[in-house]
Amino acid sequence: MNPIRKQFDANSAFPFSFAYKGTKSMQAELPDHIHDWYELVYVYRGKGTLFIDQTIYDMREGDLFAIPGNTIHRALPDKDDPVTSTAVFFSPMIVQHASFGDSFSYLHCFEQQKKRKSYKFELAHPKRQELEAALDRIQEEIRSSATGCRQAIVLQLQSMLLLLNRESGPAHGHGAVDSSVGPSWMKPVLLYIDDHLFDDGIEIGLSAVSCKASVTPAHFSRVFKQTIGMNLSEYIVTKRMMRAKELLNDTDHKISLIAEMCGFESLPHFHRMFKKLLGVTPAAYRKLAWTPTRLPDRT
Repeated sequence: MNPIRKQFDANSAFPFSFAYKGTKSMQAELPDHIHDWYELVYVYRGKGTLFIDQTIYDMREGDLFAIPGNTIHRALPDKDDPVTSTAVFFSPMIVQHASFGDSFSYLHCFEQQKKRKSYKFELAHPKRQELEAALDRIQEEIRSSATGCRQAIVLQLQSMLLLLNRESGPAHGHGAVDSSVGPSWMKPVLLYIDDHLFDDGIEIGLSAVSCKASVTPAHFSRVFKQTIGMNLSEYIVTKRMMRAKELLNDTDHKISLIAEMCGFESLPHFHRMFKKLLGVTPAAYRKLAWTPTRLPDRT
């Protein structure tokens, strides 16, 4: 399995990247994205599907997707009417702010959507106009490179995140939506894999999950690869690696314990797969993760 890297052009002093009103063909679209930066995707026109974590969403005019870092996602544009969208990538560090006596966080909307396993917003027309205006202003700041342009970009990004936080709050529970796109067996299978990803003695290989889906292994493999962008074994390893990254970031557990917690059969196997997928060893990744001035990795 080759490392999957989403490359960014952002300078190390300003961890931000912006792809404005791009139209993606199936050939131009990466098969799947896994990176530590947060991402917003706004659709202007066209259609397609977007797989995020456990769900396949329709992509239509006016849709907005908020994708937390370290989340598998893959877009599949329609071949006849491909999506035109703007994508915003950023490190959490650029939206950090001083505390003003409350618990507000610009990233709260991402955290809420991750808990709900629902990453799509359908905004009312006035809110869409606000969002499009903010994206237009970011593009103008990038184009002009005027004094304070980076500060101006961050202000526009913060205004968009404030809008999403208000839309995802209790008074606006309708803002986030779920989806039933894709084969009927896909989401239950993805939930089953997630539920048993780290369980000993519970089989989540091709034979078991295709049986659970009531389809043949060959049919399961073909549809799964077409939809998710990787085969089942690659998907399982990638999900385990994402959990390993979280544990390396957030705990001081020994690497051998993390390997065991994430379902790897041995420490050498964990080291080998981690470096193959992410390009660095677990110890090197942890060292970068615990360096205060580090950039988020771009895998």
